[in-house]
Amino acid sequence: MPYKTYEEYTQPFVDEVKSNYLSIIKNIGEDPSRNGILKTPERAAKAMQFLTQGYEMDPEKILLGAMFEEDYDDMVLIKDIELYSLCEHHMLPFFGKVHVAYIPNGKIVGLSKIPRIVDVFARRLQVQERLTHDILECINTTLQPKGVAVVIEAQHMCMMMRGVQKQNSATTTSGFRGEFKNQETRNEFLKLIG
Repeated sequence: MPYKTYEEYTQPFVDEVKSNYLSIIKNIGEDPSRNGILKTPERAAKAMQFLTQGYEMDPEKILLGAMFEEDYDDMVLIKDIELYSLCEHHMLPFFGKVHVAYIPNGKIVGLSKIPRIVDVFARRLQVQERLTHDILECINTTLQPKGVAVVIEAQHMCMMMRGVQKQNSATTTSGFRGEFKNQETRNEFLKLIG
């Protein structure tokens, strides 16, 4: 399923969430009839539907739709995949990069599908640890490669804007399956992602 366009927003969702955003705007003490804010509830509702559309997507189906038999058994690495998600604790953004590698076991997948899988899971309310696990397990289960590795490096606005307010902090999570449990293979991957 491709990303939503402006015309594809689900109106019942937009109407209900728009009403909730209108209440929030009133409750924080802002004037919802002010010119600059007049359309904010609807824009925010559409943004929320866009940012959470991963719930409507099937990551396994995406991978299966572009899986090919191929006699290649060296590492395939897609690195620096842009990541944007919402923290499930405060609904504030976190963003960064995802690095994914796999070692084929007779099957490869179209390269664009790996970033799509990242987006499917990122476009849900998330924690970085589960996001890492979800991407890893989806590729491992669906593609059944000899090994999979996922590393996510991200900055969390919930740590930067509120709470401890540490603007330069970053969080790294990783997961390894199969041949990436082998130290030599893992080190090659880590060296490649720099």
